[in-house]
Amino acid sequence: MATTIASQQHLRRVFVENFSVADIAEPLASFDASTLAADVLAVMVRRAYRVAGVRRDGTLCGYVRREELAEGACGDVLHPFDEDDVVADSVGFPELVMRLNDRPHLFVNVLGQVGGIVTRTDLQKPPVRMWLFGMITIIEMGLTRLIETAYPDGSWRQFLSEGRLQKAEMLLEERRRRHQDLDLLDCLQFSDRGQIVLRNDDLRQRAGFVSRSRGERSIKELEALRNNLAHAQDIISCDWDIIVKLTEFLETRFALPA
Repeated sequence: MATTIASQQHLRRVFVENFSVADIAEPLASFDASTLAADVLAVMVRRAYRVAGVRRDGTLCGYVRREELAEGACGDVLHPFDEDDVVADSVGFPELVMRLNDRPHLFVNVLGQVGGIVTRTDLQKPPVRMWLFGMITIIEMGLTRLIETAYPDGSWRQFLSEGRLQKAEMLLEERRRRHQDLDLLDCLQFSDRGQIVLRNDDLRQRAGFVSRSRGERSIKELEALRNNLAHAQDIISCDWDIIVKLTEFLETRFALPA
């Protein structure tokens, strides 16, 4: 089943444009500036908040950090919102990932003022998992298209072991029994497609892999991330580096390979 540029572009638009910060952000808990710091601290500890908003005259004007609350009013240790720490609720997940790479949280601007917060933990939520899975699928489609273009006669088989080919052939036979219109390339594993591309220097460069060894590492990391996504495992503590690399990768060279 041929992978077209149009289908890849359409899928990318769906996953890049249809998800935003608003899908995963949480309301920012806030307290009046005159509230005792000890009372605010008790609430933040109980609810596991690291930061909370501070109101003056009914308007959110800044935030407090839990570790800085001690005596007096919470407004005494108020931090004004920094422009670099605020993100619009319409921002897409690629920008969100990159901005969370060097900070634990971002405040979310809703209707012109801060009203929410988003943290790395929020990236565990279903919309982000769907987005990541979609992005990996886009990469897989790109690998397939590169292989189809370079080896239209199916000569890519030379790059896989007999065992890997047999597994693909068994899967193809099973799928054809279910009347699915597929060919052998459609039945390869993600890592198999990666290996074929990486063993051809021209394809490797077009895919954006700077070297075969680094490409093999990235393919393994992407496959591990996809497995963790499929089995609802923690993806932040285990896969954060590859999530950032995936975002950079898609935003530069490989999202829509020529």
